[in-house]
Order: sequence, then C-alpha cells, then structure tokens
Amino acid sequence: MSEGSNVGGTDLGRRIAEQRARTGLSREDAAALAGMAPDYLAYLETNPTPDPSRGALARLAAALGTTPDALSGAGLAAPPGQHGAEEHAALEVLTQEECWAYIRPGGVGRFLYNADRGPVAVPVNYATLLDTVIFRTDDRTAAAGSVSQPRVSFDVDHIDDVLSEGWSVLVSGSATIITRPDDRRAVAELNIEPWPGGERNAFVRLTSEEITGRRIRLRAVR
Repeated sequence: MSEGSNVGGTDLGRRIAEQRARTGLSREDAAALAGMAPDYLAYLETNPTPDPSRGALARLAAALGTTPDALSGAGLAAPPGQHGAEEHAALEVLTQEECWAYIRPGGVGRFLYNADRGPVAVPVNYATLLDTVIFRTDDRTAAAGSVSQPRVSFDVDHIDDVLSEGWSVLVSGSATIITRPDDRRAVAELNIEPWPGGERNAFVRLTSEEITGRRIRLRAVR
C-alpha cells in the first residue's frame, strides 16, 4: 500500500496516493506543486470522507499529471472493465490476512451455490464475525435452502475502472442457518440491512474452510 493508505480508505484517497506513487513524488512535493499544505493532502489520502473543492482537485490532478475525472472516478456508472488493461499492471496473490482485511468491513458480496440451473451467484449484504461471513435472506428463498450443501462459497470484489485496478476474494466452506436465540441476538447486533428490504429473517453463517484472493495493482513507473 502507498504511504498513508489502507484497504479501508476511500477510492478517491487511494487514487490520489497511488497516482502520486507512480509519479515518484513525496507527499510534500506533490502538495507544493498543487499549492496545498502537506497535511491537507494527507487528509485527502487517508480521511474516510474527503471532500476537496473542485479547484483543489483540479490543482492536485495537474500536479500528478492526470485529470480530476481520473482521480474522482467519473464514469463509475458504466459496467466495469470498459477502461481496458494497463501496460504496467501486476497480478498479486493475497495472503489470508490480506483477504480478510479487504472483506472484513462488510458490504455487498455474492453467495455461490448449486441450483437446478447450475451454479448461482446471489448478491447479498453481509458482515463478518471472526472467520465467518454472515448474511440475511428470506427463509423461503433457494439461497436459504442451499445451506445443506456440503460446499458453498462467498465472493467479494471491487473494480476501479479508472485505474484498471481491482481485487477479488473467495471464501469457501459450509453454511448453516443460525437458529439459537443467543446466536441470533449476536448477529442481529451486526446491523446487516438488506438493500431489497423485506423481512429476510434467515441469518446464514458461512464458516470459512478456505479463503483466497487476488489483486491487480499498477506498478510505479519511475
């Protein structure tokens, strides 16, 4: 990771930090070129909710040899993969610790199981608890009925089309519906709120037996 960044940072902060690394500029040098204080640039790179003005973003983009749209991620509404591959991309294998670091904040992933039609991937909101993945579903859905399968998986990924970077993590193991009252109270505190709404009273726990991941990063060009 670049100076001052982490897997939990925003896309804007990560783009700024990684573009700065590719240009070979220190935070102090980049800030000087952009006419801003180094502490403010550090804020943009690391704060969970950076909110630069258009002028500040334009000056910073010029200092880093790119555009404001590239730093802010304009065009994210398009399907991923439109930007194409970059010449200096590198594929990295993630360690187990890195895999968990990427998915531990929770969000949206895909529950993978076998159905009559073949393999199925269902997007769900999820959270993590220790080395398990927890999500909610309607107890009448096929996803809830699939927990009896001996092997299921859960996929989480993220693609930054502007930078042609991304990562994916695959958790495989066994799933169960949580029924014990104490366990249900514990996972209820995770505050998993399914975007589709509805009751969705079945809490599913996927216990990891194997977790793997890959990441595409752009190498710095000096």
